[in-house]
Amino acid sequence: MFYKVILSILVMILFANQALANDTKKVLIVLTSHDQLGSTGKKTGFWLPELTHPYYRLTQANIDVDIASIKGGLAPIDAKAFTEADDNHQRFLNDTDLLTKVLNTIPIDKVVANEYDAVIYSGGSGPMWDFPNNPDIERISTTIYQNNGIVAAVCHGVAALTSITLPNGDLLIKGKRVTGFSNIEEQELGTENIVPFLLQSKLIDQGATFIEGKPWQSNVIIDGQLITGQNPASATPLADALINQLRKN
Repeated sequence: MFYKVILSILVMILFANQALANDTKKVLIVLTSHDQLGSTGKKTGFWLPELTHPYYRLTQANIDVDIASIKGGLAPIDAKAFTEADDNHQRFLNDTDLLTKVLNTIPIDKVVANEYDAVIYSGGSGPMWDFPNNPDIERISTTIYQNNGIVAAVCHGVAALTSITLPNGDLLIKGKRVTGFSNIEEQELGTENIVPFLLQSKLIDQGATFIEGKPWQSNVIIDGQLITGQNPASATPLADALINQLRKN
């Protein structure tokens, strides 16, 4: 009798662990591969806190995270990020696992979209050049969205949403409440005449309802399966909103 009880407990633990494994969520973070700031001769890339803040929030919530970029391999970091104080900078530099993921990002054309419950398009100025009109961004986003997953983007990463078309022919953002790097913030950054387009204006032109927060202050907008953050300050709360949504699914 004793052995039967022990065996029953072991079986229950096995099935419980299997259920937890099957319930593990998986998120893809996509980075830019573009490192030139227009024709200025200056370098750009992805904005480090818009990777590290969501990444650490997600992994602390026991969510698996993969990192891809448009071309794969080393994703360019905008060095200006290191001029701003951030506790996660040193954490990143000491984190062999995350450093390896950034050095060896998955090429976006190799991403199997069905493996993920959500995607986050990370910011920095680089995405303004290589996120729009990318067929793999459209493929990944529409697949996740149709699977009842979540499509999220922060800051200039919202540029990825400007060309995602659903199977019915409508733009993903049409009629949706969204935010992203605002025209005022672009002007204050001094890049309004350098980037290919003003993100806020583009989103409005394409039928989205743009919700503008105060410059450089956190602003996250949730519209169903779509989550957007305005600027770097929005990266952590965007991750928190994503985690909450995943727990509901």
